[in-house]
This record gives sequence, structure tokens and C-alpha cells, in this order.
Amino acid sequence: MTTTEQIKNVVLVHGAFADGSGWRRVYDLLTARGYRVSIVQNPLTSFADDVAATNRVLDAQDGPAILVGHSWGGTVITEAGVHPKVAGLVYVSALIPDVGETSGQQYEGFAATPEFVIDVTSDGFGYLNRDAFHSGFAADMSETDAMFMADSQVPVNMAVFGEAVTATAWREKPSWAVIATDDKAFDQAMLQHMAGRIDADITNVPGSHALFITQAETVADVIATAANSAAKVAAAAGVR
Repeated sequence: MTTTEQIKNVVLVHGAFADGSGWRRVYDLLTARGYRVSIVQNPLTSFADDVAATNRVLDAQDGPAILVGHSWGGTVITEAGVHPKVAGLVYVSALIPDVGETSGQQYEGFAATPEFVIDVTSDGFGYLNRDAFHSGFAADMSETDAMFMADSQVPVNMAVFGEAVTATAWREKPSWAVIATDDKAFDQAMLQHMAGRIDADITNVPGSHALFITQAETVADVIATAANSAAKVAAAAGVR
């Protein structure tokens, strides 16, 4: 790859309580611009399982890729992003732990988010409370659309939030962050802190935790910016 070539591969990683279909609008916007977009379907059964699912998609890329994670997907791309085909990372209202840290530790010292209510089943899997889903996850969506997401949500093994990352891609790869300023899943100070400590290029946008759907245009623009900016870095590093 020469320094003048644009990175054309994008890999999208969803978070907990959702699946890859939520990326549809981002997918449409990017493919219309000529990007080759792949979407990971995380099983949400363990941290290792989600990283493995992401690595399988990365293995299939035909060149350098921008790796994008929403929410829990941020922890996944932090670990999986050390893959040699990853040229840059985009965190979308996402968790961003360091080596040895768990996702759960990212909440320490920050305000609680009482509208983001998780109900845990006897086998340790968590669902977002249906009655609180609209306000806590998707306040800027219609009630009808939010209820569909609530009723089709994918439960997450709550143990994943206690597993420490063993690799930190953001220490080696350029990073961007899109932060929803009305996010009810994470304290705003927490989101800004996580993105700031990795020196990410931060874009703030009005929106709920479902910004990967409701602010798809902004998310797609940041991904395109990352692809353009990371191309020279990827070429210099010999990413293929």
C-alpha cells in the first residue's frame, strides 16, 4: 500500500444488549462511499469468544482495516485491535480499558447511571430492563423503535465485565472517539476520561447510547476520517 492509498476496509463491533444489525445505517453510508464494511456478531458469552469472533472477521480482510467498537465493543477492539490488519481504532461511546484493567473498573470514581437498569438472570446473563430501555439506552429513538430493540436485545454474560484485557491496541494504533453527550449508560465524565487518556481524536455529538444508530452520519464521517488519516501510518508500519 502506498501512502496515497485510502484504507477501504471497516470492521464494526457491536456492544452488549445489541447485535450487528444496529450498524445498518453506518454500513449503508460507508458502502456508498466505496468502503468494504464487515460486521462482527459477538456471541456475548465471554470476552475470549467476542475477541475470537472479531479476529475471524479481521483475518478475512484483504488489507488494512479500521476497527470500530460501540460500548462493550470498545473493550473487544482494545484487545483484538493488535491484529496486524488493524490500522486504526474508533471508539463509539465505548469502554477503553488498559492492560490489566477490567471493563467494570472503568466505572470506578464516576457517577452512577440510574436510568441504565440491568436485570441479571440466575445463570449470570444480563438484560436491560424493558421499561427503562427507551430512556436508558435509546432516548433519541422513537418509542416503537426502542421497544423493538428492547424486545430483540441480546443478553451478555455479566462475567465479561470482570475480565481484564491482556493487550492494548490503542497504545500502538491511532484512535478516534465519538461520544454521545446525552449517554445514560456511562457518566459523561467517564467517557471523556477514557477517550482523553488514550489521546483519541474526540468528536462530541448530541445523542443517546444508541448513537451508532441515531447519529450514524457523524459516526460514519469519523470512520472515514480515521481511514484517511491512518493510511500513512499503516503504510509506514507495513500493514497488509
